[in-house]
Amino acid sequence: MPEVTGALLELIRLTATSLPPDVEAALQHVAGQEEPGLAAHATLETILKNVGLAREFSTPICQDTGTPAFYVRYPAGWSPKSLRAQINTALDEATRLSYLRPNAVNALTGVNSGGNTGDEYFPAIHFEEGEDDALVVDLVLKGGGCENVGAQYKLPDAGLNAGRDLEGVRKVVLDAVYQAQGRGCAPGVLGVAIGGDRGSGYLASKQVFLRKLGDAHPDPQLAELEARITREANTLGIGPMGFGGKTTVLATKIRALYRLPASFFVTVSYMCWAFRRRRMVLRGDLIWYE
Repeated sequence: MPEVTGALLELIRLTATSLPPDVEAALQHVAGQEEPGLAAHATLETILKNVGLAREFSTPICQDTGTPAFYVRYPAGWSPKSLRAQINTALDEATRLSYLRPNAVNALTGVNSGGNTGDEYFPAIHFEEGEDDALVVDLVLKGGGCENVGAQYKLPDAGLNAGRDLEGVRKVVLDAVYQAQGRGCAPGVLGVAIGGDRGSGYLASKQVFLRKLGDAHPDPQLAELEARITREANTLGIGPMGFGGKTTVLATKIRALYRLPASFFVTVSYMCWAFRRRRMVLRGDLIWYE
């Protein structure tokens, strides 16, 4: 098993300072749809200028550099324990170099660890053994503002007249967007898990953020629901950063999970415009970033 700490450090730098091409393209597209002279257009223009400056100077896109969530697919025979140690070392160095802000705070003492590491839950690292010889590491940096407006609903929901069907799912997801208003740093991306339990729902609703913004769900029902929720969320008038306008949501990504007969949860995770995700692939002597 090779030493990959340096490669992981570069992954963290890229994720924190360079917005993915599909996200930047989506922001440019919606900026062209907002009316010049209004707050929505000015906000998106400022966001895009910030994105360019962050990339040019290798500085964080947002002052809140977020909770690091790693999704690691490793070759058979590799050590997850060693990979975790190297990830933690890379995070410490990234914090020292100011690619990340120190974000790991002990909930009881209020003491900051100083290096974006804390316990087995911070950073969040999800391991899976792969079927080939490639190491694939996806990193998502999720800010606190958008994390705070995530929501979980239990269907049926009498208050929203939402039943245990896709129409009920649509109603509660749109309610989550409405309740968030501008506090999630719109325009955002919605990650939705239908089913599961309370824990697996949140895990799956964040894992769908690994999908590209322009893709479509392979299930036609869910593809149609994704498009409809995005379209209808953008009629709510919330707009970029809550200043009003045509663009509140850039995309919606949904995953359906098995559930207990007694429970029907719909979990909504919200990702802000600073949608920081990147992938590192190591295969033999070759390494590249996506």
